[in-house]
Amino acid sequence: MSDEENSRQKLLDRLPGMPALLNHPEIRFLRETHPTLFVNDIVRRELDRIRRYLLEASEGDLENFKLEENDIALRALDIARRALETSLKPAINAAGVILHTALGRAPLAPAAREAVHQALKGYCTLAINRDTGRRGDRHLHLDGLLSHLTGAQSGMMVNNNAAATMLILHALGAGKEVIVSRGQLIEIGGAFRIPEVLERSGCKLVEVGTTNRTHLRDYENAITDNTAIILRVHTSNYTIIGFTGEVSLKDLAELGKRRGIPVVDDLGSGALVDLSKFGLPKEPMVQESVRDGVDVVCFSGDKMLGGPQCGFIIGRHELVERIKRNPLTRALRCDKLSYAAAEATLKLYLEPEKLYDTHPVVHMITESVSAVKKRTQGLKRSLRSKIGDKADLMVVPSETEMGSGSLPGKSIPTYALIVKPHTLSPEELGKKLRLGDPPIFTRIAENALIVDLRTVFSGEEKIIAQRIAEEL
Repeated sequence: MSDEENSRQKLLDRLPGMPALLNHPEIRFLRETHPTLFVNDIVRRELDRIRRYLLEASEGDLENFKLEENDIALRALDIARRALETSLKPAINAAGVILHTALGRAPLAPAAREAVHQALKGYCTLAINRDTGRRGDRHLHLDGLLSHLTGAQSGMMVNNNAAATMLILHALGAGKEVIVSRGQLIEIGGAFRIPEVLERSGCKLVEVGTTNRTHLRDYENAITDNTAIILRVHTSNYTIIGFTGEVSLKDLAELGKRRGIPVVDDLGSGALVDLSKFGLPKEPMVQESVRDGVDVVCFSGDKMLGGPQCGFIIGRHELVERIKRNPLTRALRCDKLSYAAAEATLKLYLEPEKLYDTHPVVHMITESVSAVKKRTQGLKRSLRSKIGDKADLMVVPSETEMGSGSLPGKSIPTYALIVKPHTLSPEELGKKLRLGDPPIFTRIAENALIVDLRTVFSGEEKIIAQRIAEEL
């Protein structure tokens, strides 16, 4: 046996067995107060992980490996405790990204949270006709509301906008041609590519124009007897500048009507209010697509709209009905919680003048820079009183990102608190904040921890100050 093999075997011989770990006082207490077999399995898997490491590690790694029974027990204990906790935890978003996909995108409005709570209490009228007592249509919960808000004849909801795009294409264009400008053949997060979506939907892609310029004649020349859809895709998370040109939706809609071909507009984020009123770049509004004569429009519910994860499909009544009858609709439908939250969120837009007070995303977007600066200065004072000289603190101008592909290339002016710890690195402080309760997510840049309060709810500043003070 070589020296390396001998060293490896000695470490394996010292590895504690399951009985020893399960009898560790804290693990034994956890087994007595929680599902025993679950805790046992977690401890066993951690022991197996260490055994595999000892078998596969290099000689250099083995020399630095510390094998103490108590350390292994505490590591297994920590893993077990985390596994027993609720993994989907409320978090504080101080990272300066409003629609933070990894943190659940849009925070729901109080009205939406209350609606979900009511739907959770027991049975609900999800898909039943109260007049007849028979099975009803769940799409009717939002049909009239979507029609009122957008001007469309009918509306429905599926589980996200990617699903909405695929469903529309499959229902209206399977086996036929779909015309798309080359400049709109985009890829969004998660490798969702428009050409591949078309293929999976059973459609044949017909590309027209060039990356930077597409003309109306390009669409006209591409139409054949097998053309089912003219598709416009809002490029959302990227822009082309310079020598560019694209066909207006109104012209596309008129072309579609002349040739009897539905025009579909995939808006991506979508917006029901004009963001330019708040000093932000104008995003395409859903109502504008309808007014321009587009036959079917789809857009996200959990981005600019600030609702639950879902996608909306609106448009001409006969086309929406065809989409509803498609077999894929059942696979992509939403549950009672999504309907409850979506309805409550959409109803906030019935009174757009009150959105600043009722809608968290709109509030974050439109809160004045001076108000954010004042809150950030308050956080600095509070934190300074708690930590003394343990860190350098500065309030500086910064930028908040919209996130999730919305407002591409644009940011919202803000102020941020810069924290430069003296006793640990910003990365170490950030990790401690993430692993605490509640988890606090910040960002790291230029050797400092950055806290952006534009994405932090009022009252959470106290938690942030206390947690940072505890970790320094």
